Amino acid sequence: MSHRIKKVFSDNRKKLITFVTGGDPDKQNSKKILETIIQNGTDIIEIGMPFSDPMADGPTIQLSSNRAIKSGANLNTIFEISKSLRKNNDNIPIILMGYYNVILHYGIKKFAKKCSENGIDGLIIVDLQPEEDSELYKEIKSHKIDLIRLITPTTTKKRIKIITSNSSGFLYYVTITGITGQKSGDMEELRKSIKNIRRCSNLPIVAGFGINNKKQVREVCKIADGAVVGSSIVKIIEKEFRNKNLMLKKIKNLILNLKKGTTK
Repeated sequence: MSHRIKKVFSDNRKKLITFVTGGDPDKQNSKKILETIIQNGTDIIEIGMPFSDPMADGPTIQLSSNRAIKSGANLNTIFEISKSLRKNNDNIPIILMGYYNVILHYGIKKFAKKCSENGIDGLIIVDLQPEEDSELYKEIKSHKIDLIRLITPTTTKKRIKIITSNSSGFLYYVTITGITGQKSGDMEELRKSIKNIRRCSNLPIVAGFGINNKKQVREVCKIADGAVVGSSIVKIIEKEFRNKNLMLKKIKNLILNLKKGTTK
């Protein structure tokens, strides 16, 4: 397990995990957005790797990926952003989230090396199954980078055992069986699912997809070890990216409010 991820989950506090697409709306402002998020209380950041065909993402995240690509963002941009963040934030875990094609195109060995050099702690690859991940898993493990798995409400107990057998860092439970940011999951279903997962793994479990406000964060954190919020942040970027100061102010206020949901 990455030492940063291990340290973050070493206490009993609930965690706020936040997602934005790297390079949205452009490289410079993406850095400022992530710095604002970190400064105002997020525990872990997920940076989306821009991709032209994001099948698991709703319209909000798709548009953010399009804006990033239009601004010229690619994996090298993401590594530059991460390197810049590490200058002032050595403790916060940085997770890259995205699709396997992006990594294959870049080159697996080169990608793993760059992740290590630029302070990346973990990966969430939404379309990579355990049966197909041996090459990537081997490379990132040698650099002590975690492979964080997604588990959905439809994942069977047998499948959970397979998924968790070579997972590390933490587990990401998808609260809905759809696409990001569309609707919130059912709490009772979440409770049962988290209980089943804990029978198979001792890793921390966070829950995300469709979580947008303090109330939802609080409800999820009663059951899981943390909540992931993405679409509500990205919507602010979409609406206000032409007014940078207002955009950063709104993001700051949102993060401060979401963070309150992680406390009792």
